[in-house]
Amino acid sequence: MTGRGLRIASGIVAAGVILGVAELVSVLISPDSTPLQAVGDWVVDNTPDGVREWAIDLFGTNDKLVLFVSMGAVAVGVAALAGLLERVRRPIGSALFVAFGILSVLAALTRPPAAWTWAIPSVLGVWAGIAVLRMFTRRIAAYEDVAAESRDGAAGAAKVAADDAKVAGGDARIAGGDAEVAGVQSTTSSDVELERRQVMRAIAIAAAAGVGAGLAGRLFGLRSRDVSGERAGVQLPSPSGPMTGVDPAADLRIPGLASYVTPNSDFYRIDTALTVPQVSKENWSLRIHGMVDREITLTYADLAARTPIERLVTLACVSNPIGGDLVGNAKWLGYRLDELLAEAGPHPDADMVLSRSIDGWTAGSPLAVMTDGRDAMLAVGMNGEPLPVAHGYPARLVVPGLYGYVSATKWVTELEITRFDRAEAYWTKRGWSERGPIKTASRIDTPGARSRLEPGRITIAGVAWAQHRGISAVEVRIDDGEWQPARLAAEPTIDSWRQWVYDWDATSGQHTIWARATDGTGAVQTDQRRDVVPDGATGYPSITVRIG
Repeated sequence: MTGRGLRIASGIVAAGVILGVAELVSVLISPDSTPLQAVGDWVVDNTPDGVREWAIDLFGTNDKLVLFVSMGAVAVGVAALAGLLERVRRPIGSALFVAFGILSVLAALTRPPAAWTWAIPSVLGVWAGIAVLRMFTRRIAAYEDVAAESRDGAAGAAKVAADDAKVAGGDARIAGGDAEVAGVQSTTSSDVELERRQVMRAIAIAAAAGVGAGLAGRLFGLRSRDVSGERAGVQLPSPSGPMTGVDPAADLRIPGLASYVTPNSDFYRIDTALTVPQVSKENWSLRIHGMVDREITLTYADLAARTPIERLVTLACVSNPIGGDLVGNAKWLGYRLDELLAEAGPHPDADMVLSRSIDGWTAGSPLAVMTDGRDAMLAVGMNGEPLPVAHGYPARLVVPGLYGYVSATKWVTELEITRFDRAEAYWTKRGWSERGPIKTASRIDTPGARSRLEPGRITIAGVAWAQHRGISAVEVRIDDGEWQPARLAAEPTIDSWRQWVYDWDATSGQHTIWARATDGTGAVQTDQRRDVVPDGATGYPSITVRIG
């Protein structure tokens, strides 16, 4: 490895030490105080909407993984540059590390639950990284000096030998000169190689130490705050009335068609949390305050003294594109929000419920929707299990008829009763619609887009949803033909999606298949194609297939 390569490696390893030390220190403070987490959260909060929607559309629920990989690539590039620029008397690389430290400290301290101690991991990490980088810089400079002396010595010895040979004009003197050159070259080359190996050994040791510290910090942090074991031991209470069952006629069980109830493991997850918050039910509480007669705080134990309800409700993300899969149906167990809010006594002029997550994320929901008798709930169970940690354990909000960005707060800890003209939620500050009612929508699940099929009878099937209005009809059109009615599965509740199927006698050629739904009020899904911003995509879903 050349001196240039050693400098690049030294910068990357020093950056690794920064992250490793910070990760280890964060075990004593907060896992969210690490530079990678703090800067990542800052990037999520400040990414332009167009870029964010492009990432969700392209990568779906893998958007956070892509963000981490992208951040890692940028970090490696900056670290390599720091190593290249750093010199004993010109610490430009160290200055880059200081700039990163300032950025990560500011990012950490601006997180909603942060305390001043959240700066400590970044400060100590950057200090350790700069110390390592400076040490490597001195060692590499020494190596480059030895290498330069070796080159200069070899060139000088060769010149002496050549001069001696010219003067003597004899073979013996030439041979003596050659022996002298070889001796000088052998000695200096071995010194250079020894110095290079020592530098590489030091870099390898530092790299191992940085990785070890990072892994230890991550493992200790995960183990100390992991609530999966606690969740596994939770016994869900029985709901009022009979357990909610699924009418067999609601699930057509057609290959390729989404099941009526979405398994927890397949349920979409779109949120701003880079790492899933770990909230113990022993420490969790829900505070209801603001424009109320009585501020109240409920613990998980308080909920256990109440009787929950169990309902089938479909949730949909406002970022779901036309025909997209950011939607799912589940059986939720929870406590009626209208009853909880009534106990606090909202003021007559209040019109908004600002819900807040443990990580500071907020959603603004119309108070009227929360209290109009629909099955809006503080959910603690999902499909017969305690809420999965990634879906809000120990408690989250579920509100039929609203997109998740204005209702489905996970890891919820606060409900502030307020007004839309006094408060803004996370996404409304970024230009999205205030209230977010779900639009009538449909999706074609089978056949898949760009399928090649044989002529004859082909089953076309999908789902449609218009939560809290229900679906009364779905129609299918082939190319520019007439709309034809599809057969509907049973509809156990107007708050969940409805499956549909249409049998098509397909003829050879390329065809475009369209679908549209009609909700329970008689309103037909619009054909006007609009982007997801500011309040959800619209337009007919379509796929193209080739027959024959």
